[in-house]
Parts: sequence; structure tokens; C-alpha cells
Amino acid sequence: MDARQLLTTLCTTIDEHRWDDLPHLLHEDFVCRLVHTGEELDKVGWVRLNAEYPGFESLRVEDLVAAGERGVARCHVTGRLDGTVERFAVASFVTVRDGLIGELTEVWTDLGVEVPSERRVPVDD
Repeated sequence: MDARQLLTTLCTTIDEHRWDDLPHLLHEDFVCRLVHTGEELDKVGWVRLNAEYPGFESLRVEDLVAAGERGVARCHVTGRLDGTVERFAVASFVTVRDGLIGELTEVWTDLGVEVPSERRVPVDD
């Protein structure tokens, strides 16, 4: 598979909670870097993180760009913690090796964060 197909399949697999199918998309030497925490996970660790993540509900692709062996998807993730809906955005960057995802870099952020008042741009009427 190329980067577009792999990334699309990866996102669908996660959204459908098909955790047993995830390893089949990942290269044996797979590595994931989580920019927001500084963690680096191998194939087993990354699949387990996804499968055991508390409250995960859905992942929706909002944008996907791919060329050759590289691709990136911007996704909206919804979860539920203590009955409260939580929303996140994630950008996932993949590099394909031997028809599988060899490298993945994820950048996560909360949604709905207010801009600090000192950074707000005044609007003229």
C-alpha cells in the first residue's frame, strides 16, 4: 500500500476500534514519536496505547495529504471522561517502508482552548 491507502486504513481501523488489525499495518521496526509528551513507542506499545486509551470514542479524518511514501492526516478525536465529552486534534505524519507504516509522528492538542488576552488581536468596527 502507498501512504494514502495506509493512512486512510489506519484512521478507519482506529475509528472502528479494530485493535487486532492495527499491527498488520505497521512495519516490524515501527516507531511512533509523540511530540506533545516526548515519548517514543514501538509497535506493541503504540497498539496497546490506542487499545487501552480510556474513553476513546471516535476519530474523524478532516484532511489527508500524501505523496509517495509520506503522508499526513489531520483528525478530530472524541472521547469521554467521567461523562464529559472531550475533543482533541491530532496531526499524524507517516513514512512508509516495505508497504507498511515504518514511522509515525503524532502531534496532539486540546480543542477549544482560549487565546490568552494578551495575544488577542483587536477588531476594528
